[in-house]
Amino acid sequence: MISEFQEALLDTVGACPPTQIANNKYENVLENLDSGIMLFDSDGVLSFINVQMAKLLELPRSSLAGRNLMQILHLPELSRFKKKILRIYKETIFHRKRYHELIDEYGRHWLMTVTYGDQMDGDFLFSVKDVSDYKQIEQTAYQNDKLAMLGRISASIAHEIRNPLTAIRGFIQLLRPHLMELGRDEYARIILTEIDRANDIIYEFLNSSKPSAPQKTAVSVMGLLKEVVMLTESEALMKGCQIALDENNELMKVSIDVKQIKQVILNMIKNAMDAIESISGEREGCIDIHTVLEGSYVHICIEDNGLGMDHNTLSRLFDPFFTTKESGTGLGLAVSYRIIKNHGGFIHVDSKHGMGTQFKITLPVV
Repeated sequence: MISEFQEALLDTVGACPPTQIANNKYENVLENLDSGIMLFDSDGVLSFINVQMAKLLELPRSSLAGRNLMQILHLPELSRFKKKILRIYKETIFHRKRYHELIDEYGRHWLMTVTYGDQMDGDFLFSVKDVSDYKQIEQTAYQNDKLAMLGRISASIAHEIRNPLTAIRGFIQLLRPHLMELGRDEYARIILTEIDRANDIIYEFLNSSKPSAPQKTAVSVMGLLKEVVMLTESEALMKGCQIALDENNELMKVSIDVKQIKQVILNMIKNAMDAIESISGEREGCIDIHTVLEGSYVHICIEDNGLGMDHNTLSRLFDPFFTTKESGTGLGLAVSYRIIKNHGGFIHVDSKHGMGTQFKITLPVV
């Protein structure tokens, strides 16, 4: 036995032609895609828009359907998208470009695809998808490739420079007795000292560009941060800023190479001090350091109210040799990235120009 409702439903389905049922099914699929879809007919009128696209535009579909592109652009709610939409329209129509990559004000990456031509019977289909996760994976892989290349270059440089320096050092030592007879032993001493200094610089460069495997010990996160703050407080005061440490999660421990992680945190605090020094006089500088326990990970957050960074700087921040400082080497953050990665963690940066920066170091807890 079937209910009256089921009978009515079967009658309705039976009354619908197969084409109509198929169309309803396909339309339902389009409605529930995670990509935004817009379809303009040959007259340029919006004939279909799915739920996801309406959410992205933050407008009800009823206010968009049936309008042409110019009418849509004149909606006040879409004023912030106007320039981007016009640029996409120009590139599509005049340059036959079908794929467009956009970055919104929150740093998310969007891929827009335009489909038109004979297969669309004069219609234009626009689809928009959030590809931020794919971009992050791509950027991580690219970063790893660059760091591996940096390690190989460093090893090659160290080998090529150290060999002649060793030979020079040996010959100076052979000549030293003759220089002593001439009363010029000081020359030999200075040359040997400078050669040793050059060797030390090469060693530091090689060690920093290709950090050794971490020698881990279990330490208190808060104890480590207190020690780092103590080391940097006096320099911070000289640069006109205060360091505020939120002493919570006292018992939390991580298994780390203390020397390496201390190097990372010191580097980030010094970067924060430089960012604050560049806006001295505008406002009082402050560096806030706090920890957040989330599942089996701890986030060490270092936040400043300094100059901040634009998107172009952020996108290259961990590139080897990229620096915005006159006397910088561009290795500090690249090395920090690899150290944290070797510890099974990661670094996240959030910054806006003129509004400060937050570095978040994530490490697994013991």
